[in-house]
Amino acid sequence: MQEAAKIFRALADPTRREILRILKPGALAAGEIAAQFEMSAPSISRHLAILSGAGLVAAERDGNRLLYSLESQPLAETLGDFLSAVCPTQRRRRRSSTKKGKSR
Repeated sequence: MQEAAKIFRALADPTRREILRILKPGALAAGEIAAQFEMSAPSISRHLAILSGAGLVAAERDGNRLLYSLESQPLAETLGDFLSAVCPTQRRRRRSSTKKGKSR
């Protein structure tokens, strides 16, 4: 439950949600991410640290820079678990649509 709380806290900020969207196509250096915002690089670094602490992004060293990439599995699992707990019919709908998609 504590991990889910970290993820939901990380998602609460629109800048962090935008960073996740930016990372969807692939890994980027912190400077490349910061260039897409009108805020300081240290502020973006703090957002990246929160996202990393929540397990939503991973950082990999590439020479003298860090490349950040999206970790979508923890997000998908946490949101799926939440939806299943709050809206049990949602899980059944997802299963039905997945089965229909596989049978095509």
